Amino acid sequence: MKAMVFEEFGDESVLSFREVPTPEPGPGQVRVKVSRVGVNRLDLMERQGLVGKLAMPHIPGSEVAGVVDKVGAGSAVAPGLRVAVAPYLFCGHCEPCLSGEENVCVSSDILGLRSMGGYAEYVVVPESSLIPIPDGVSDSAAAAVTLSTITAWHMLVEKVRINPGDIVLVWAAGSGVGSAAIQIARLLGAKVIATAGSDDKVKRAMDEFGADWGINYRKDDVAAVVRNITAKRGVDVVFEHLGAETMATSFKCLARGGAVVTCGTLTGTRAEVDLWLVFAKQLRLIGSYGGTRKDLARVLQLVADGRLKPVIDEEISLSEAGRAQRKMAERSQFGKILLVP
Repeated sequence: MKAMVFEEFGDESVLSFREVPTPEPGPGQVRVKVSRVGVNRLDLMERQGLVGKLAMPHIPGSEVAGVVDKVGAGSAVAPGLRVAVAPYLFCGHCEPCLSGEENVCVSSDILGLRSMGGYAEYVVVPESSLIPIPDGVSDSAAAAVTLSTITAWHMLVEKVRINPGDIVLVWAAGSGVGSAAIQIARLLGAKVIATAGSDDKVKRAMDEFGADWGINYRKDDVAAVVRNITAKRGVDVVFEHLGAETMATSFKCLARGGAVVTCGTLTGTRAEVDLWLVFAKQLRLIGSYGGTRKDLARVLQLVADGRLKPVIDEEISLSEAGRAQRKMAERSQFGKILLVP
């Protein structure tokens, strides 16, 4: 099969589109013929050597939609089934798994991290990770929501309780997770302040996805604008996934009793926060990691019902994965970039 692989860490030039052995499913596994695979920030971190040791040559890719092609011994899945692959791989018997939190399994993996991923014509995955794609949902739409949208869903539905009328500040509205967060917050009855790095992205966040207000974080003082919008009250929730550069500002934007919910460290892992604000205003910092199979099934059904709209920036041939990753690194996309094997 054809796959995009790398054998050393570096920039996009280390990626190589070439023939590799087609994987065979073992017991409890299935092989999926990949129709679409999303480009995720994790793919870039792997290629840059920021996530530790990887088996080489390595095939990245966590956000897969396709068709079951071949099954391993004892599988009950029929070939031909259209599926999305839940990206958080799990053991199924540790304490978190038994409580329904398989995304924080004690021996967890992410498809395409320690395992071989979906930047390929075929990928082998655990049968337990398959979620059928509902009728009316395209492979492109399914791949687009497989990781980023379930992450946003888990943050805003499972980790913080959004009440109708709450105000939610969403950082980086043009990203896959940011554009999903706007829609989910609106679905829950909240009002949204969207930030983005260009006036065009701010306008799209408001016009296309229903953000009530927009801020260009490259030009404006975000905390000052938030104070003005909220009449100095602040927001109830900050949807944070950028990390060190924005964390202090995120806390400054909160109303009393508000929460920052975070899932990412794009701009760094260590941040300074004014602890006086934290205890004097009784603020909370909530960590959230990925999402579960239940989250993915729910999100796919919301897409089928027309209540969530996958945001797709561009679909690019798998052979041009380097260009796709460069576009993501430059933050020039709006929504998900998908690769087509």
